[in-house]
Amino acid sequence: MAADGAGTASSAFGPVLEALKVMKGTGERSQKAEAHTFLETFQKSESAWQTTGAMLQASNLAPEELLFAATTLKGKIVYDLHQLPRETLPGLRDSLLALLAHFKSGPRPIRTQLCVCLADLAIQMLEWKNVIQLVVSTLGSDSESGTCILEFLRILPEEVTEGRKINLTEEELKVRTEELLDENAQQVLKLLIGYSQSSASAATNPLLLECITSWLREVGAADVVKSPLLDVIFHALASEPAFDSAVECLCAIFVETREVDEYMDSVALLYPRVLALRPKIVEASADEDLEVFKGYTRIFAEAGEAWVVLIIRAPAEFRGLVEAILECAARDKDKEAVSLTFKFWYELKLLLTIERNIEIRVLMVDIYSKLVDIMIKHLEFPAPESGDETDLFDGDREQEDKFREYRHSMGDVLKDCCEVIGPTECLSKAFVLIQRWVTSYGSQAAENKLPNWQELEAPLFSMRSMGSKVDAKEENTILPQIMPLIVQIPYHEKVRFQSIMAVARYTEWVAAHPTFLDSQLQFIISAFNSNSPEVIRAAALALKFFCQDCRHLLGGYMEQIQQFYDSILDKLVTSSQEEVTEGVASLVAAQSIDNIFKYFKLFCDPVVERLKRSANLAQDDEGKLKVADQLQLVSIFFDYIAPTTPPGTENPGVQYCAEVFPILGALVDNFLTCSPISAPLLPILAKMLTTGFAKSRQGCFLWTTDAIVREFAEGAEYVDKETSDQIYAFFEHQALSFLRALNDLPPVDLPDVIEDFFRLVTDALLYYPNRLILSELIEPILRAAMASLTLQQTEPLTATLHFLRDFLQYGGDNPPNSSGEKNPPEVKAAVKKLILVEGETLTQAILTGMMFHFTRDCFPDASGVLLGLVQLMPNEITQWIARTLQKLPAGTLQQVEAQRLLNRTNEVIQADTPQKVRYLLQDFTNSYRRRNVAPREGLGRLEATRFRFNG
Repeated sequence: MAADGAGTASSAFGPVLEALKVMKGTGERSQKAEAHTFLETFQKSESAWQTTGAMLQASNLAPEELLFAATTLKGKIVYDLHQLPRETLPGLRDSLLALLAHFKSGPRPIRTQLCVCLADLAIQMLEWKNVIQLVVSTLGSDSESGTCILEFLRILPEEVTEGRKINLTEEELKVRTEELLDENAQQVLKLLIGYSQSSASAATNPLLLECITSWLREVGAADVVKSPLLDVIFHALASEPAFDSAVECLCAIFVETREVDEYMDSVALLYPRVLALRPKIVEASADEDLEVFKGYTRIFAEAGEAWVVLIIRAPAEFRGLVEAILECAARDKDKEAVSLTFKFWYELKLLLTIERNIEIRVLMVDIYSKLVDIMIKHLEFPAPESGDETDLFDGDREQEDKFREYRHSMGDVLKDCCEVIGPTECLSKAFVLIQRWVTSYGSQAAENKLPNWQELEAPLFSMRSMGSKVDAKEENTILPQIMPLIVQIPYHEKVRFQSIMAVARYTEWVAAHPTFLDSQLQFIISAFNSNSPEVIRAAALALKFFCQDCRHLLGGYMEQIQQFYDSILDKLVTSSQEEVTEGVASLVAAQSIDNIFKYFKLFCDPVVERLKRSANLAQDDEGKLKVADQLQLVSIFFDYIAPTTPPGTENPGVQYCAEVFPILGALVDNFLTCSPISAPLLPILAKMLTTGFAKSRQGCFLWTTDAIVREFAEGAEYVDKETSDQIYAFFEHQALSFLRALNDLPPVDLPDVIEDFFRLVTDALLYYPNRLILSELIEPILRAAMASLTLQQTEPLTATLHFLRDFLQYGGDNPPNSSGEKNPPEVKAAVKKLILVEGETLTQAILTGMMFHFTRDCFPDASGVLLGLVQLMPNEITQWIARTLQKLPAGTLQQVEAQRLLNRTNEVIQADTPQKVRYLLQDFTNSYRRRNVAPREGLGRLEATRFRFNG
């Protein structure tokens, strides 16, 4: 790594500096792309070892250039150490120690990267046994060296924990972990104690606290707590530079003491000291020091989470901790710290609501009662400093979004309170606040002008949040008093929005208390007259739930609701149209069988008329989207209105479907499809879908085909064999059309179609396994699946991998079906015969995808396919893997690494533990991918072949 002179060094890294200059400058994008490619290639080259060393030893480079060199060197040590002869590693170690000594006073980012370099080298340099001793003795004992040693010690456990990124076997990593961490834990503890006692500044060095946190698991929380370091940690809370690190360290100790029976001695030492910090809550709140206040809130909250079991066991002793957490929530003026307490309240609630803890729950009622008051107060919108009621957050959209999200989390805390002290008690608090507002400001209220409206809106929001915990039939105390008040509140956008949402939450309660039915319905309907899109969207949601939950009570309102539905439908946004339609459709479905057809026509005919008009006018994408939206409304009616009638009786759903089907069929013929289906219409629908897909090659036709296969497949209720046979023939037609499409176009042009097709094939395999696997179609379908594995989008890859996993299981005794029937020998033989021919190509496609382009979400399914191959072809899989590895780009995989993988694969197969092969290959491909994020040259011989089909 040493340079051979100034001139040689400069010429060695000159091109690198020029490329960095281009990347940093404002030049052309093409120049930056070229520079990026150059630097990426350089970082993976063998020459980078010498060049980065020369750069780090140069005296005239800018900090960012030095940082690039250090970062590159880190990557070389993690991924490319195999490029160096083993005997040169001691020299590399010594060079790193010399560089660390040179940069011990900074800049810190460079020093940090060099510490990471040394830690990663220590993990891989198995023969280096005295790592910590050598680092300490080499770097010296002055204050700057002490800081450098601390940084190395902080980083070492983190890098060992992330050791899977380093190319070591599991056994080597396990042994190295014991050598570097476990065997050094007590020595590190002594070093940290010694350093903390060396000077006052050392005791408040944030790196010391970070180092304690990093080694906590290895040293043991109990040893730290009973050592002088505990005083250091608590005293550091008084130091501004060390405060955050001290908080982090304390909270890490709390986590380690969660197993309270094991750590009772440690908790006994910690708890009094934590409780003694309570005055700091008042102090930080009075000083309006938000960061310090958040730090103390976190200390109390995380101590509570860790020791929540002890709060139940000894409620009197630990009540002070609960009260401190409550005080943190109450004093949080900025609403920035209270969220840190939410998890504690939830975990305490879980234990309090266990039946055997009923007595403890009674002791905590006053705490949770106060918590309700605090949460409702925090729910209040801020009063804008500018006085502009239309901009409550003074233009800070991020703060507004954060507040909205945070309100819903507080709503969850209110639900927890309901479980502890009962929903009636919680609702009564909201009611008192609403009453108080009416008493104080009701006489001053007018349309769009509600004084201090925040004090009214917050309890309404709380009421809405607590709705899921209220028993619709048993709550007869508070809601009968609140509901009449809500519908009388004058209009104010935010208050009306919250009122409507509250009403939407209690529609089940209204269904159980029908005297409120008419007033609630009229209140919801009146909200559609608002000028606020937010209020109208809330009203649409409320009407949906109202119709669904009160459907059996609204028979006398059908004509009124239909007229209203027809009058407002065109004024709503698409999502609200769908919600209102779901409501009225569920209302129609609840009517008597004799009336369903009449109301089906009454509600759906106007929608179908809109659909016809839109279809006639649709000339562009916008027009077609409008048709699609209206078609979705029709589909909602068919989804919800599915009456069951005795055999031989005319079904009103099918009767109406037959009436409108010519219109829907014409749409399918032109450019779209719809999902409503029923047995009498299947032949027509199948013909339209087959023709439609052949002409358009749009995935929606396959999606609808899949819906039909699932609904009318073999074994489905009321489906005879003739219908089932027609369904399979229908599937075959669609499969042939797809295979022809994939023959004409590359997979990259058909990602959505591929996704829909393999979801369809997976269902066909589930319902018609024997017929499909023994057919001539299965071979081209398998080849199409392998061709589709070149895609990079998660959804089509996932659908394809699911098909492959299911298909491979039919080669064994436990296929993925629920029938319980044995897998026929001829089916197993057909799968194995096909895999014997295509298995190597499939193995190559899966491994290549995992190494180069599969998204992270695809890895479990991809490794699942490999597991299926191992289970099906244990004697052949190792050869297939070996031939795949031979085709990897030159220089990206060492022969020793490949042989180690193959040997390990053979070992686990021989040991009859195929599951281990799955994780072995997953770890290998992860490691390869990290070292070769992008192929250094093209994929070369691993390029997939083009799918061909002559059917």
